[in-house]
Amino acid sequence: MVQRKEYLNQLISWKDEQVIKVVTGIRRCGKSTLLSQCQQWLKENGVTKEQIVSVNFEELEYEELLDYRKLYQYLKEHLVSGKMTYIFLDEIQKVPSFEKVVDSLYVKPNVDLYITGSNAYMLSGDLATLLTGRYVEIKMLPLSFQEFLTITGLGVEQGFSEYLKNGGMPYIAAMNRSDEKVNTYLEGIYNTVIVKDIEDRQARKESDPSKRKITDIALLKTIAKYLASVIGNPVSIRGITDYLTSNGRKISPNTVGDYVEALTESFIFYPAERFDIVGKQILKANRKMYIVDLGIRNYILPRKNYDLGFSLENIVYFELLRRGYKVSIGKVGNTEVDFVAEKQGVYQYFQVTADMTAKETFDREIRPLESIRDNYEKIILTLDRLTLGNYNGIQVRYLTDWLLDAKN
Repeated sequence: MVQRKEYLNQLISWKDEQVIKVVTGIRRCGKSTLLSQCQQWLKENGVTKEQIVSVNFEELEYEELLDYRKLYQYLKEHLVSGKMTYIFLDEIQKVPSFEKVVDSLYVKPNVDLYITGSNAYMLSGDLATLLTGRYVEIKMLPLSFQEFLTITGLGVEQGFSEYLKNGGMPYIAAMNRSDEKVNTYLEGIYNTVIVKDIEDRQARKESDPSKRKITDIALLKTIAKYLASVIGNPVSIRGITDYLTSNGRKISPNTVGDYVEALTESFIFYPAERFDIVGKQILKANRKMYIVDLGIRNYILPRKNYDLGFSLENIVYFELLRRGYKVSIGKVGNTEVDFVAEKQGVYQYFQVTADMTAKETFDREIRPLESIRDNYEKIILTLDRLTLGNYNGIQVRYLTDWLLDAKN
């Protein structure tokens, strides 16, 4: 069992607080394991077995509890009088109208509630309205590079090569890896997300006629493949629509928008908005999309050679999210900064490039940072050791050193 200590510590820090703990993230990133580890921690710290109620809605024995009324009755019968009852509901989005159960449990005394879901839609609509100010979301991602090395026991160089190729899904790090086994496992995750999570999403949208149904799985996969091919490039709904039209598929931008939304809500793709560094405001046009796991990208888009720079950019984007930053794409004048990372009003600026030894590349990467007139930290991350150093306050750092530096 792969332990995700940082996520577990987050859950423990909210123990007994009157907020619902909501763990979200793509399938197989470790949410169920996290709940199991939290339950084990509770038992080791004085909580009795009777005080812990756990339901995983992917397990057949709990099928009848997919009726929210039966679920509520079951949970109410298992509450321990006069003591805190810890309730764990895994993949709760499978229960239609589950928000009624969650809301009713929330107002009861001595109930500490933990739920997980594999689709962001569960935190929209009725649930968001009911629970405003009453839940904390823990956004779970696949393994960081540091976690990947810890689990695999690989050295930094070989480990990074495998991390780029196979990604960071926890079971892949723990398994005896071969190309065939990794590919088969990633295929299972991808198809499950595309089919099952989209179905769950549809079930929750039945009551919302303004939302179009996601019925064309082939189209969904085509759009996913396109987004995987343009990682790190500006992308728009109009651009995707034009691409599909040029390939003989007549489709409206509204439909494309709904399908892209489904892919982001199921945590396969994450959008990064553009940010005007001077004006300190989000720009609406030409956001970028990053894929939650490079192994899944390599499955969706198998080919021998990738643009290494964009793969590195993808890794840095998610590492910044893990470290608690809000991440956007920086615009300064007519130039672009790969990432603007903001936490509690403090900014950091990042450029990511595979190699800076060519003068043209060096100048291209450093120029946007030089044009920023504030005193926040400016960093270039690279796999080129020859140009490491400090250039008038701009740090050039080796990428894997930065990934393994817990202080950042």
